[in-house]
Amino acid sequence: MLFLYNIIVILASQTVKILAFFSPKMKLFVKGRKTVFQELKTKINSEDKTIWFHAASLGEFEQGLPVMEKIKSKFPNHKIIVTFFSPSGYEVRKNNTTADVTIYLPLDTKSNARQFLKYTHPDLVFFIKYEYWPNYLNELKKRHIKTYLISGIFRKNQAFFKWYGGFYRKALKSFDYFFVQNESSKTLLQGLGFNNVKISGDTRFDRVAAILERDNSCLLYTSPSPRDRG
Repeated sequence: MLFLYNIIVILASQTVKILAFFSPKMKLFVKGRKTVFQELKTKINSEDKTIWFHAASLGEFEQGLPVMEKIKSKFPNHKIIVTFFSPSGYEVRKNNTTADVTIYLPLDTKSNARQFLKYTHPDLVFFIKYEYWPNYLNELKKRHIKTYLISGIFRKNQAFFKWYGGFYRKALKSFDYFFVQNESSKTLLQGLGFNNVKISGDTRFDRVAAILERDNSCLLYTSPSPRDRG
């Protein structure tokens, strides 16, 4: 199934290039990703410590902003990287003052995931609410990089809970902790065998960061850098 997914992603990457001739939004989607790796090479060096936040679009960014600000205050020597999937998020928030680097997320291919993590080498990663990219998540797991989902919402009709969603369920194992908005999301995850789940509600307040600080089972502030793990 993962093989089929990778073929679909490659086909989609070619399709959006065609659509870019007819859609201004798709044009931004394609153009914005052309220089991602060059920008990362310019803005991040091998000695930098980084923390990566991914938001699908503007709403997710706003939802995760309190956590970004809290993490930034806890890790003043880390560069904050924010990625967007959608132009509607990136174009509005590309000049935000919270992140040191704001950029498009390259499409979810194996090679893109490897290259992105090579240049960013994050110590911590936060996905906000939605979007579970299997190749990125699998690569994070391989590199033993602590990864969190914040303000997550799960529903029965998602692929994780279908017979064909095995490779998506496997990708979920990359998360060290799930902070979800409601009880039903927690129940669904526990039905898949995930007990590393807490209900945090909405991230427009600081509860996620407070839980991370308080709970030793998901304490991120003592997490070693991937470079220290060998």
